[in-house]
Order: sequence, then structure tokens, then C-alpha cells
Amino acid sequence: MSETNSIDKTCVVIGASHGGVNFAFALRKEGWEGKIILLDKDPVLPYHRPPLSKAYLTSEDAIDKNLLKSAESYEKQAITLQLGVTVKSINRTENSIALTDETVITYDKLVLATGARAIIPPIKGIDQAKNLFPLRTAGDVENIRKALQTSTTKNVVVIGGGYIGLETAASLKKLGANVTVLEREERILARVTAPIMSDFFQELHAKNGVDVLTHKNVVSICPDSNTVSCSDGSTYEADLIIVGVGIYVNLELAKEAAIVIENGIKVDETAKTSDANIYAIGDCTFHFNPHYDRFIRLESVQNAVDQAKIAAATICGKAPVYNSIPWFWSDQYDIKLQMVGLSTGYNKVLLRKEEGDLQKFSIWYFKDEELLAVDAINNAKAYVLGTKFIKERKLVDPLKLTDPTIPFKPLNLVKDS
Repeated sequence: MSETNSIDKTCVVIGASHGGVNFAFALRKEGWEGKIILLDKDPVLPYHRPPLSKAYLTSEDAIDKNLLKSAESYEKQAITLQLGVTVKSINRTENSIALTDETVITYDKLVLATGARAIIPPIKGIDQAKNLFPLRTAGDVENIRKALQTSTTKNVVVIGGGYIGLETAASLKKLGANVTVLEREERILARVTAPIMSDFFQELHAKNGVDVLTHKNVVSICPDSNTVSCSDGSTYEADLIIVGVGIYVNLELAKEAAIVIENGIKVDETAKTSDANIYAIGDCTFHFNPHYDRFIRLESVQNAVDQAKIAAATICGKAPVYNSIPWFWSDQYDIKLQMVGLSTGYNKVLLRKEEGDLQKFSIWYFKDEELLAVDAINNAKAYVLGTKFIKERKLVDPLKLTDPTIPFKPLNLVKDS
């Protein structure tokens, strides 16, 4: 038994979403014999977050159908789960944390999985608006369900045309709502995808009866009527308002503890912060990605889980290095979008259509000849091949890629050497 992993050691984890929960179980699996204390301010047993705006919102299931782990699993692995508690501060000198109820917990290793929270923009009247919610937690979903059930006209305004806003719009439409999406940019998904993909989703929502309006900068909400007003003078009646304009990273604890911050909690390839006894994982981190040769911050379950495993192995004396290709997904109506890689910096976009299916295609992002990312609509094969080509830095033949008569196989698409 090593000194760093003796039975009298304690590892404290702040944050019990995907990163924190996966870390706690991975740490035990890696052989940690000491205490594991997992803390979260959410009073609900930790749950899957991606389905909140999709299948969970449209179902009648309680949150216990959507749990990351059962209550018994934590007991079986001797993981002390404390819910509904808030950490007030970190004392790096004493290796301790303080809760808001003044409880002090000492640690040998501390893991920050603090994640992020929804932005509520400073719109005039927003604090007095009725039935206005973000969609970040199970509690938010419960509030949205109740508000929709008690609404007579079921008029919903979604502020923000990113993936969360669009997924929520699709789900609420399925529940019978009259949905209008207001996006202030010139196109939806402007920061994350090419114009062709923005156009596709714009048309998809229109076909399903959702009004997606761009160049709509919301400036006020009337507290009495719940009318949403935009800078161009247009107004929209709302029984229910969903805010999906982005997130704030939860960095306050790390900042106050003087841990190095740079677009997130800066960590090395093992998820270690500037303090040798403190690690950070998930949405709150700014980490180096060897493939793209730069530091990045990702809001994804995949990143949180991968970093959790790396941190757990490192704490238990192993020497892994984070080197994952990011991937994401979005479900809207009967469309599944799978994304792999990061398209930042692309200067060329290629479209691959599939014969006989207008709702099956893929978009390939390049910087010169290097493949950076792939967006695949109802096309798992494109997603899988894109992942392989990005990882292996394969040079793709543009003419072959965009020819739907050429079978989608690796040897058919790479450039001849």
C-alpha cells in the first residue's frame, strides 16, 4: 500500500454530476482504499444531464429513472454522498474545505468537478417574469413541465438558438406547445457549426411548426403580461419562457483559493491544477489537447468522464495522459446529429450527401488539407470514419468524399499516397 493511497487518506470531490460521480467510482476501481466524500448542492441523487432537454423532458418519468448510479451503488463502493450541501471555501494551507453550515472537512486530495450554471442575461424585467426557467437541472425540468401543464394557450418563447434551446424547442413542440425561438445572431448555431448546418436545422424546425427567428435581440420582458420584446420592436406573448443563452463556469471556489485560472481552471495532462493536491475535471477545466496542440475548454459529458478516469488513475500512482478527440451529439425530432472534433479555424467545408435520403448527410471541416471535425446527420458511419481519420490524421480525398456513388469505406476516401 503506497503512502498516497493508505486507508487513512481522504479524497473529497466537489460536484456530483458526470465528472464527479465517474471520478469517485473510477478512484475506487483504481485501488484507492481511503475515504471518498462526494458533495453536491443539488438535493437529488446524481442524474444524467443530456436527456433533460430531450427524452426526459417529454416523458413523465421521475428523476430516479435517469440516475447515474443507484443509491445502493454508492454504499457498496463506500462512497459518502452528501447532497444539498454547498462548499463555501477551500483552505489550501490546511488542506480543508468549509461548507456554508460551517462544517469543515479535511482532505489529502481534492477534486473540483464544479461544472457550470446557466446564464440569466440582464434583460429588463427578467427578474419579475412569470414561468421563466433555464434548463440545466432536474428541478428546472420539473418546473417547466408544471408550467406547461397549467398553461391554457401553451405559448412558449425560447431565448437562444443554440443546441439546448433547439432541443428544448423540439421537445416542447412534441408536448403540444406553440414554440418561438428568438436568436440574436444572424443564424442559429452560428458559433459552433457551418451555415449549411444552421440552414438545415432552421428548415427542420419550420417543418415541425416551430418559428425560429434570427436577428432577434431580446431587450425586455413585461412582468404583467409576460410579453417578450426585441430591439426591432417585435413582441411575443409567452406563458412560459426558456432561457438558453449559454453558461457561466463555476470558478469562484478556485479563484478564491488562488488556483491558476485561464478560461477555466487550468490543468495539466493528468487533470492536476497548480496545487499538487487538487485536481479539476469537466466543464470547469482548461486543459491541453495534444491532437489540436492547444488548450481548450469543453462542455461535454465525454470530456468530463475521460478526465475523471485520468485523474483517478493519476492519484493512484499511474501515469495516464489525456489525449481524447472531443465528441458531442444532439437529438431533435427524428434527427440525430453526431459531432466529432473541433472545427475552430476551419477554412474549407465539404458536404457529403447520401443517395436517396435527404436527411442523411455529413459536413467535413478542414484547415487546408487537415481534417478537423465532422458533423453527421443520421449517419453513424460518417461519424465513425470521421473519428478514425481525425485520430490518424489521414488525408481525405475531396473528390472521393463528396461523391455519393463511392462507398463509405476508409480505403475509398483517403488520398492515394
